[in-house]
Amino acid sequence: MRYTAIALDYDGTIAHDGVVAPHVLAGLARLKDTGRKLLLVTGRELDELLGIFPGITLFDRVVAENGALLYRPATGERKDLGEPPPEAFIACLRASGMPLSVGNTIVATIRPHETFVLETIANMGLEQQLIFNKGAVMVLPPGCNKASGLKVALDELGLSPRNVVAGGDGENDHALLEMAEYSVAVANAVPQLKEAADRVTDNHHGDGILEIVEGLITHDLANMPPRKPRRTLCLGRDEEGNDVVLPRRRASILVSGGKPDTTEFAMAVLERLASRGYQCCVLDTRGDYTQFKPAVVFGTLDNPPAVEEVLTALEKPDVQTVVCLAAVPAESRPDFVEKLLVPLGALREATGRPHWILVDGASDLLAASARQEEAPGAAAENTIYVTADPAALAPGILAGVHGFVACGPGAGAMVDAFAAAVAWGKPALPQQAPREHDALVWFPRSEQPVALVTVARVSADAPAMKPSAREKSAEVGRVLRRA
Repeated sequence: MRYTAIALDYDGTIAHDGVVAPHVLAGLARLKDTGRKLLLVTGRELDELLGIFPGITLFDRVVAENGALLYRPATGERKDLGEPPPEAFIACLRASGMPLSVGNTIVATIRPHETFVLETIANMGLEQQLIFNKGAVMVLPPGCNKASGLKVALDELGLSPRNVVAGGDGENDHALLEMAEYSVAVANAVPQLKEAADRVTDNHHGDGILEIVEGLITHDLANMPPRKPRRTLCLGRDEEGNDVVLPRRRASILVSGGKPDTTEFAMAVLERLASRGYQCCVLDTRGDYTQFKPAVVFGTLDNPPAVEEVLTALEKPDVQTVVCLAAVPAESRPDFVEKLLVPLGALREATGRPHWILVDGASDLLAASARQEEAPGAAAENTIYVTADPAALAPGILAGVHGFVACGPGAGAMVDAFAAAVAWGKPALPQQAPREHDALVWFPRSEQPVALVTVARVSADAPAMKPSAREKSAEVGRVLRRA
């Protein structure tokens, strides 16, 4: 399961004229029955919401007051997520005669009173922000919005934003949708939100959300890809400076070549994934990835790792892991990997994490078998296989990968050998022959030509490129480090 939670606005999204239709609530209940979490993220004050929406108990967490208040429906507990404004500020606004609503932390009015509100904030020297939603004007603590409130709720539930679908309709939903992995604007949403969303529903309000609910239940949105790239995985930039990205979200990559070229490329990809909030688990046969700084390393060159410790660490969405197999005898590694990959698969099914798995020395750990019934399965989604000998990989993996990356000066011959092995036909290669720190990237199932990219690490403390790289590599590297 890739998408394990849905975060939804209330007014204008699941509710029409303040009311959630029974069939919409029934659809959300069906979604919850699949094991997914439901979160309500609204600008409404909580007491007001409790008075009009008995279906609130269906949700695992409620973020109210536009991100300023967290509510746990199962226990009735409330948690303020920001400091309320001074009573003197509220008194000043009330004295003006403007319509005013005061919650735990939020203060709300309507247009055109925002000018007086801003002047009062300035005159009193307060640190408050204004957030607009259609005709509403909301005063909140700095940095407090729907995204910040959702982050607190997800942390409590042990979920990652990279597994969340979010839906909304108004201006104040921009932060919510931007934070989620998959964003939805209902048909009645404001034009700016529609423009930013991954998908715009055909129907309005709750019926639009039910389109997404049905897609989640039946195919986990696999048949409803985003209409335009937003969270793509950039593998590098070509000679013209264009991003070379993985053409689909659910994919696997085979990286081939010698050391240290393959490790350098794989580390660059891992850094990009981690910087964007994706959880990675690396199976490291030689200890080459122990310098992947965000990661917790299990096992050393002398001591083997423990499967249970790795799985426990991966329960936390923000923990990256490297499983060092250097101390595991070569003949025992396939059994160890099987013991790890089976529960990893179950964890992925339940939580959608780890988002990416990298298998170094893949031809040894997942080798082709003489007996078909013993051969490992097809290439897994969101998996990076690194090997110097692709032909030794299990045939199902070799044929199932979506992208092939050949690193170093011999990359052209590697692409030809891979094409012959999978019977795709040899593709045309770039005129410029790859050199050190270069890679050829090919997506066999797409019409994209083979791209020549320069490998550059993202982290600021990454080693500088060697003098033997092309002069242009330095500039491309600087661009990539800013990406």
